[in-house]
Amino acid sequence: MKRQWWTLLVVSAATFMLLLDVTIVAVALPDIQHSLDASFSGLQWTTDAYALSLAALLLTSGSLADLYGRRLLFAIGLAIFTAGSLLCGIAQDQTMLVGSRAVQGIGGAILFATSLALLASTFQGKQRGVAFGIWGSVAGVATALGPVLGGVITSGISWRGIFLVNLPIGIAALVITLRMVDESRPPRASRIDWLGIVPLTAGLFSLVYALIRASDTEWGETGVLVSFGLAAVFLAAFAVIESRVSEPMFDLSLLRTPTFLGGSIAAFAMNASLFAMFIYLVLYLQNGLGFSAMGTGARLLVSSGFTLVAAMAAGRMLNRVPTRWLIGPGLVVVGIGLLLMTGVTAGSEWTHLIPGLIVTGIGAGMVNPPLASTAIGVAPVYRAGMASGVNQTFRQVGIAVGIALYGSIFTASLHDALRERLAGVPGMQGRTDQIADAIRMGVPGKASASAPPEFRGQVEHAVHASFATSMNDLLVTSGILALVGGVLAFFLIRAKDFVAPQAPQAPGQSGGRPQPQSTEAPQSR
Repeated sequence: MKRQWWTLLVVSAATFMLLLDVTIVAVALPDIQHSLDASFSGLQWTTDAYALSLAALLLTSGSLADLYGRRLLFAIGLAIFTAGSLLCGIAQDQTMLVGSRAVQGIGGAILFATSLALLASTFQGKQRGVAFGIWGSVAGVATALGPVLGGVITSGISWRGIFLVNLPIGIAALVITLRMVDESRPPRASRIDWLGIVPLTAGLFSLVYALIRASDTEWGETGVLVSFGLAAVFLAAFAVIESRVSEPMFDLSLLRTPTFLGGSIAAFAMNASLFAMFIYLVLYLQNGLGFSAMGTGARLLVSSGFTLVAAMAAGRMLNRVPTRWLIGPGLVVVGIGLLLMTGVTAGSEWTHLIPGLIVTGIGAGMVNPPLASTAIGVAPVYRAGMASGVNQTFRQVGIAVGIALYGSIFTASLHDALRERLAGVPGMQGRTDQIADAIRMGVPGKASASAPPEFRGQVEHAVHASFATSMNDLLVTSGILALVGGVLAFFLIRAKDFVAPQAPQAPGQSGGRPQPQSTEAPQSR
């Protein structure tokens, strides 16, 4: 096997591990909640700690990769992610698990920032399209297997196994990386933008913290408003710094390229809509409808199975169909699928979700493969690490903000629905908060058990109906977000913005402006 195919193998393996981890964790969240006595906000942080670490360090990781070598950083990322998985698997309380997920996120940031840049520097021309198509198909397989493997491992062993399963994959990938992958560096690399790291990290943390805190208190609470204010100040400071430093880790001028802007919007919308909503669908299936982790995983396979098929088809079409006709319409399809799932009632069965799950699966499969290549396709190779990092930052900010935002909407909607439905039930006035907390903690049965015997049936119906109302609000919100993102992506992404790979020019050839792409080649170990 040629060394370039070893690179594709190890990048695909790392991608498989990372994406598998996301879907596996989602299915296991209710079991984690019960095992560690975690709060609802703790569940949000279990996912958001990972996403925030990714978002905050992706750009820095891309710059480090361009400066010190992509293979070296990729190997370091594998080691950190594998170690973080071990810590998650042995976590003894909510705090340790959230902290360990942050460690995983640090490793994941390095992997995400370097994986696509490694492929871009290793493959050229039609082979690059093939490589990205295979990468997209692997992403689809990981998405498809995640819910089922998560259900099998969580139900058959425990939730700890979903993290420990990463150990053999991570170790094998690390060995192959060190032995078979060539190092690559761009001919021109930027210095590390240390000034930008602090305000970006602080701004993202403040934003997500404000959203999660709002779900525990209220939007007008002082701490929430202060956190939103700090987020605005820090992110504005980051933008100012990036516009003035000589070598920014996020070259804001890239956003003037419509295709790059459209790809970034699509990355945010994809993760903030379907993937963030995915966690609440799991909670609904397990806590609302009472399915086991394995049963939930099997039902979500309806969506992920179609994602796999659509991703394989989209990967094959990358060289023949303009990306705008995959990304934009794909996101619109995701939005339609989310809206198809609305109309949930207290008596709904899980089968009500099937049409929407199928449609969202197809849409996600259409978007993922071309979205990966769009980010670095409009940037010169010497900026591939940064471009890949920016795209993945938008993805992770999307899922972190989406999860936190939906948590706030879910809590507010749940309280309002319960207050309305319990208004006429004797003895239940003033107990809305207690019942809502029981639902958010994954023990809705406790809510009806505390009611007078003659009214338990009425309270139970109110609980299920309120849960359904809150889910409908989330589905509408996420569906609209996907639709808006799809429309914007369709009109912004343009074929003429893509940078065509150039063959190296021999000395003395026509002396036009040098193409950075032509000067980079993988370096021997």
